[in-house]
Amino acid sequence: MARLAGRRALFAVPVVLVVTFGVFAIAAASPFDPVKAYAGTAALGADQETLDRLRDNLGVDQSFVVRWWNWLASALTGDLGHSGVMRQPVAQVIGERLVWSALLCAVAFAVAVLVGTLLGVLAARRPGSMLDRAVTSLAYTLEAAPVFWIALLAVWLFALQWDVLPAGGLTDTASEQVTLGQVASHIVLPAGVLAASQLPWFTLYVRQGVGDALAEDPVRGARARGIGEGTVLFGHALRSGLLPVLTLIGSRVPELITGALLVESVFSWPGIAAATVEAATAVDFPLLAALTTLATAAVLAGNLLADLLYGLFDPRVKLSEM
Repeated sequence: MARLAGRRALFAVPVVLVVTFGVFAIAAASPFDPVKAYAGTAALGADQETLDRLRDNLGVDQSFVVRWWNWLASALTGDLGHSGVMRQPVAQVIGERLVWSALLCAVAFAVAVLVGTLLGVLAARRPGSMLDRAVTSLAYTLEAAPVFWIALLAVWLFALQWDVLPAGGLTDTASEQVTLGQVASHIVLPAGVLAASQLPWFTLYVRQGVGDALAEDPVRGARARGIGEGTVLFGHALRSGLLPVLTLIGSRVPELITGALLVESVFSWPGIAAATVEAATAVDFPLLAALTTLATAAVLAGNLLADLLYGLFDPRVKLSEM
């Protein structure tokens, strides 16, 4: 396990270098002017000399290669730079928002896995039944629906029509402090929508895996020996059928992050979505590079976790050979 993690860590180094370099290159080719984004409305009345001086202070006159190298050298010492658009150190911007994004993604992912596994097992027990058709139809419908459309529909239904859940934010409007109860009620809609966007994949994978396992000779032999249906399903078929799902953990991380950005924007969730959008539109190089590095690290960590879980639960796979 340690060798696998070490090899993946070495592989992650060139990946992060290439990704961050690409971020600086793309940002440099962007038509947005970081100086005007930094100055805001004050840039409308500023003369060219003031704008040039501000451009020099921000260092945007340098080539993107120089800016990338300077940022990389500072990042290796723990200094991620200063965000011009947020008027804060990049580490502080990420630190204040990352915990809420991580909470949202963790809750949504857990709900998607649990509910998707349950629906997949129920559908696999009787292929072609009314329940199987209903579950698969729901899965394909959610798979085709854009996450922002589901989010807007959830706001309209649960917040505006039924008024049972808050429409957005982290706490109530008049609240002066963050409480566990308010966070719990406000996270229901965004986490539910994000989970719904991931639910089809787990449902369909579990349905296929458990269905194939139920048709295998060992499972049919267990049934012939009079072993209970619950033992056959949960003790044999489910364990074998869940192995393909482990590969989804890593492959769904990129879409989970993308979906979280859209969900946070719709529900005004105080995560990294707003920071990402503002950093992109203002061509905030340090913040863009840090957020991209963070997302890349999350994807690589998800792939590593999927491989580790597969090696632990599948006796045919040896971690030492991976």
